[in-house]
Formats: sequence, structure tokens, C-alpha cells
Amino acid sequence: MSVQSDTKATMVKKSLSSSWPIIIGIVLISLTMRSPLTSVGPLLGSIRDSLGLSNAGAGLLTTLPMLAFALLSPFAPILARRFGVERTMLYALVLLMAGIAIRSLTATASLFVGTALLGLAIAVCNVLIPSLVKRDFSRQVGLMTGVYSVSMNLCGAIASGVSVPLARNLGFGWNGALGIWGALALLAALFWLPQARASHASSRTTTGGASARRSLWRSPLALMITIFMGMQSLIFYVLVAWLPEITTSRGLSEDSAGWMLSLFQIAALPVAFIVPIVAGRMKNQRLLVIIMTILLFVSLGGLYFGGNAFISLWTILLGIGGGFAFSLAMIFLSLRTKDAHDAVSLSGMSQSVGYLLAATGPILFGLLHDITASWSLPLLLLLVVSALLFISGLGASKNHTV
Repeated sequence: MSVQSDTKATMVKKSLSSSWPIIIGIVLISLTMRSPLTSVGPLLGSIRDSLGLSNAGAGLLTTLPMLAFALLSPFAPILARRFGVERTMLYALVLLMAGIAIRSLTATASLFVGTALLGLAIAVCNVLIPSLVKRDFSRQVGLMTGVYSVSMNLCGAIASGVSVPLARNLGFGWNGALGIWGALALLAALFWLPQARASHASSRTTTGGASARRSLWRSPLALMITIFMGMQSLIFYVLVAWLPEITTSRGLSEDSAGWMLSLFQIAALPVAFIVPIVAGRMKNQRLLVIIMTILLFVSLGGLYFGGNAFISLWTILLGIGGGFAFSLAMIFLSLRTKDAHDAVSLSGMSQSVGYLLAATGPILFGLLHDITASWSLPLLLLLVVSALLFISGLGASKNHTV
């Protein structure tokens, strides 16, 4: 047994050591996948006031990327089959840079056009990275899922925290604070360029046939994963959009509210790394789903009923619960599929329908706040969403494959 364990460990170590360029590339790309989105929330009030937007219109800024995710996710496998996974991801990074640049122009039209373009770019990376991990790191799915999950959450947290200081203290303005993340996308594209050049459109793709994609729609397990993806995305993007506004309504300054959003995401970092590794070693993940649900109910209940005294605690618990939800959504794409072909099909399906569900969140919550002039009803609705997340999570955690 010990000889077999040593042999397996040696094979894993050799596999990882020979794949460092791909690992670093995945990390850099992951760093670009949330910062353009999470940098908006703390600046939403400034953007709204500067351009004269309503709360619902401001909420559309966080909804547009999710609509783009829903629109392009089913086509990402087709693009990968046509151009190759590596080249498709490079093109997505170029589109991401263009979207960030256009969004940074001080005009309402360019703000929304650029937001839509960067959403399309991130959609491609969202779908292809899980299948890339399944393809190249089938023995280390949990570890690699944790690595790119942490990368996404880390940079997202940093972007939330520095947006207001960049805009105000350094004089960048809201458009400059949003545009600076284009430099990170440029770095990722330059590093990924050798991978794209070495790849061929006809080799090592991760897409399956049309019949495989159609069969997922008849799979109850795939539907549960899709609903789980949608519910956890709805919770995350609603909080990214409105948590700063919720906390400022409780008396916090705009700077403090931005750092509170960072705290929400920083709290998710440890679990974003640990949960996929633990989940990958379990026969089913029901216990993790139960822990996730308790954390979400306690933290959202605290925000709903509590005052300012424990707002940092509720934010931390909310971040931990959200980290559980996100990590489980990502690892389900690998654990519930037999190979990379199924992984990219499930990823495309779940992220398309899932983000379409999530896209309703920021606008709906903005409208509810406009109507009620309070955050009580929106927070109550998040508790209902958490219950749906729990039900779908129990279904998605079954030890089966689609």
C-alpha cells in the first residue's frame, strides 16, 4: 500500500512539475476573471451619480456580464473546437482588454457596451478553465480547482478594496479605477501567448459532440448542478453590487463599505482552496452543503435582524458561506463528469442557464430597494435563495456522473 501511495505521489509531482507554464497561465487568467466585475460595486454610487443612473440602471452594470455569460457560455465549446482551447482563451483575453478600455470612457453608452464585451470574454474563460483542469490535471482536480478559485477570489477582493482609494485618493476617477485592470489582462495575454502558439485548433480540445450536450438536458443531476450554479451566482453578484450600499445605509463610509466588500471576499479565500480538495476526497458532498447553508442563514439573518455591532462578523461568515458555494459549484463540474468532453458541456450548460438566473438578481434587488426604500425585503429574498441553494446542492452532491 505504501509503495503504491509513493508511486502515485511521484506521478502527481511529476505531472505538476511538467505543467508549470499552464498552471501559471491559469492563475493569471483567473486573476482577470473577477477584478473587472468586483471593482464596480464600491464605485456604483459614484457612477450612478456621475451619469444620472437609477438604482435599477446601476444594477444593470452587474447584470450585463451575467447576461453575456448566459449568451456565450453554450458557444464556448464550439469556439474551442474551432480554434483550440488555448487560442480561444487568448482571443478572450484580447476581448477582455478591449471591453475594459471601452468601459473606462466617460460616457453612458461606452460604459454599458464595454461591460457587455468584457462579460463575453469572461464567459469563455469561465467555461473553458474547468474543462482545461479536467483535461490536463485529472489526478489533481481538487487541488487545481482550489488554486484557480483562490486566484479569482483574491484579485476580486483586492479590486473591491482599492477601487475607491484609486478613484478618490489617487485621482483616477471611477473610470480610471475601472480601467487599470486592463493591465492585468494584458499581462495574462502576454504570458498565455506561447501556449496559444504551441496549440493547434484540431488538437487537445475539450468539446464534446452535439448529442452529448443534448443528453445533459435530460439529466436530473445536470439540472441540479445548473440550479446550484445559478443560485450561488445570484447571491454573489447581488452582494458584489449592493453590499457596499447596504453597509453605507447602516452608517459606514464609502471607503469602509468598499473594504467590507473586500472582507466578504477575503473570508472566502481559505475555503476556496480547502473545500475543493476536501470535496474531491469525499464520496458525496452533502455535509459541505449543510455547512454552507448554515453559514449563509446565520450571516444573512444577522444582516437582516442585527445592527452595526456585528456587521463585520456577519460579513465574514457570509464570505465563508459564499466561498463554500462557489467552490462546490466549480468542483461539481469535474466530479460529476467522466471526462473533459462532458466537463465542458456541463460547464457551458450550467453557466448559461445558471447565470441567466443570476442575472435577475442585481436588477430585482435594485428595484425592490427603490420600491421599499429599505434593504429588508431584498435580504429576506436572499434567505429564500439560500434555501433553494441547499435543495439543489443536496441533489448535486450525489455520487453519480451526468
